[in-house]
Amino acid sequence: MSLLENREKLETRLKEIPQEPGVYFMRNRDDQVLYIGKSKSLRSRVRSYFRSAQDLSPRIAMMVKLVAEIEFIVTDTEAEALALEANLIKQYQPYYNVLLKDDKKYPYICITWSEQYPRVFVTRKRRARSAKDRFYGPYVDSRSLYRTIAIIKRAFPLRQRPKPVFKDRPCLNYDMGLCPGVCQELVTPAEYRQTMQKVAMIFQGRTGELIETLTGKMEAASERLDFERAAHIRDQIYTLQNLGADQKVSLPDDTISRDAIALARDENHACIQLFQIRAGRLIGRLAFIADSNSDAPEMILQRALESHYHACEDVEIPNEIHTQYDLPEADVLAAWLSNRKRKKVRIASPQRQVKAELVEMVERNANYELARIKKQSDRNLQSLEGLTEILGLGDLPHRIEGYDISHIQGSDAVASQVVFIDGIPAKQHYRHYRIKNPAVRSGRSDDFASLAEVIARRFHPSKSKDDYPDLVMIDGGKGQLSAVMTVLTKLGLVNELNVVSLAKKREEIFQPEQTKPIDVDPEHPGVQLLRRLRDEAHRFAVSFHRQKRSQRMQQSHLDHIPGLGHHRQKQLLEKFHSVEYIRQASTAQIAETPGIGGKLAQEIYDHFHPYGQSESN
Repeated sequence: MSLLENREKLETRLKEIPQEPGVYFMRNRDDQVLYIGKSKSLRSRVRSYFRSAQDLSPRIAMMVKLVAEIEFIVTDTEAEALALEANLIKQYQPYYNVLLKDDKKYPYICITWSEQYPRVFVTRKRRARSAKDRFYGPYVDSRSLYRTIAIIKRAFPLRQRPKPVFKDRPCLNYDMGLCPGVCQELVTPAEYRQTMQKVAMIFQGRTGELIETLTGKMEAASERLDFERAAHIRDQIYTLQNLGADQKVSLPDDTISRDAIALARDENHACIQLFQIRAGRLIGRLAFIADSNSDAPEMILQRALESHYHACEDVEIPNEIHTQYDLPEADVLAAWLSNRKRKKVRIASPQRQVKAELVEMVERNANYELARIKKQSDRNLQSLEGLTEILGLGDLPHRIEGYDISHIQGSDAVASQVVFIDGIPAKQHYRHYRIKNPAVRSGRSDDFASLAEVIARRFHPSKSKDDYPDLVMIDGGKGQLSAVMTVLTKLGLVNELNVVSLAKKREEIFQPEQTKPIDVDPEHPGVQLLRRLRDEAHRFAVSFHRQKRSQRMQQSHLDHIPGLGHHRQKQLLEKFHSVEYIRQASTAQIAETPGIGGKLAQEIYDHFHPYGQSESN
C-alpha cells in the first residue's frame, strides 16, 4: 500500500523526518528506490511532495503515487548532502531521478582508462564499461568534434584500433607515425598513458596549460641539443594553438575559466546549452534535453549543472558559472564545487555588460536548437498521424515494434526486434533472437515458423504487458502476417495488439483478415515511417546474422580437433584473434596459450598442416 493510501502512516512518517540538511529516499512497495533527493530542510522538502498533486510535474506526481516508504540520511551541511546525493544516485540509479533525456544525436568523447593502452574515440552511447573510463560531452557540433579528433591524432601518436591487425608486427599506422606500436608493445603503458593524459587535458579545457608544459619541454630539449625532439614538440604546440583559433570570445579577464548555461523551452521540450570558455576561447558547446514539464526552468538548470559536474573531474570545474536564471540552491552548488576545486567557484546570473551578453548568446543558441527539435518533432507527429489515419487506429501509436528474420538458406537464422518511441528509434529496447526451431536449419528455411516462434516468445503469457506496443510491424507479406496472427490467436491477444505487415517489393501494407493491401501512396508520411522501421529491423537482423555466422565459421575449423573443447577454443581465439593466425602459428606459440599443453598444441598444428609440412616451411 502506498503512503497516499495510508494517510495516518504518511503523517507519522513525515513527523519523524527532522528539519535538517540531508538526503531522502523514496521507495515503492517492492523496496526499490524510486527517487533520491537532497534538501537543507528534509521535512519541508519531503512534505511538499504530498500537499497537492497540482504543484508537481506529471512525472513526479506519478512517482508520489508509488511511494510506500521514506528514508533519510542527515548531513552536517547542504554541500555534504549534494555530494552524498550524487554518490547515491550513481549507486542506485533511480528511475525518477532521470532529468536529462538520453538523446543519441549528441556525441561524446570516450577515453578508455580501464585498458592498459587507452583509446580515444567518439561515441553516441554514454555507457561506461568501467568506472575508470571517462566521457566528455555531449557536444553539439559533431563536425567540429571529428575535426578536433583528427587534429589530435596527427599531433599525438595514439592507439588506432581496438584489436591488432597482425600478431607479430605493427600495421601501417606505426610506419606513418600515427601509432607508437601499441599492438607489439613497442611503447610502455606508462609512456603511452603520459601521451593520453595530454590528450585528456584538451577535452578538460586545459589546452593553455598543456601548451605551457610542452613549451617548457621544447626549451629543455633545445638546451640539451635534442633538436629533433624539440621540433616534434614545436609542431604539437603549433597544432594546439590553431585548434580553436576561430573560436575567440571577447570577454574581460581571459585568464578566468567560465561556463555559461541557458535554456529554451516549449510545452514539451527544454533545450539546454552550456558553453565552456577557457582562456577566452570557446572550447566546448554542450547540449542537454529535458522534459519541459519536469520542473521550473531555474530548477532544470540547477539539476543540469549538478548532473554535468558530477561527471566531471575536479580540474574541469571553472572559476565562474553564469546562469540564465538565479539558481534556487546556487550557494550549495558553489560550496560543493569550491570544495572539489579547492578554489572559490562563483555562480551568478549576470544582468548587464559583457557577461550578460554571453548568457544571451547561449540562450539564442538554445532557441535555435529548440526550433530544430520542434521541427523534427512536428515531422514525427505528422508521420504518426498519417499512420494512425491509414491504419484506422484509435490513438497515435506511442510504441511501435518491428520484426525481421535473417539467414542464408536457413543457416544461422536470427530475428530482430526494433522499437520506435514516438517515431524515433529507441535502441535501448532493441533485442536479438536466435531461432531455436530445429526444423529451421541449413538448407531448410522457414520464415513463417521463425516469425511465429519470435512472436510467441515476445508475447508469452509470463511476460509483463506493461511494455506491449501500440503497433506491431512484420517485414513480409500476407503469409508472414498470417503466421503471426495464428500465434496471437492462440495467445488470446488478437484484440489487444494492432498488427500489420510491409512487403518489400511494392511497399504494400497488409492488415489481418484483409485480402488486398491498403490503397495508399508509397510516399505517404505514415508509409515512410513504416519503411524506416522496416529498414532498421532489417539492418539490425542482418548485422546479428553476420556476427553469428562469422563466429560459427571461425569455430567450425576448431571443432574437428580432438581434445579442443569450447573453452580452449575461446582461449585460442582470444590470443590469436582469428583461425588464420592460429594456422600460421608454430607449435611453441600455440602452446603458450593458457590451458593448452605441448601435446595438444602439436595436434592443433598437425590439423592445419595435414601433409606433414615442417614448421620451418
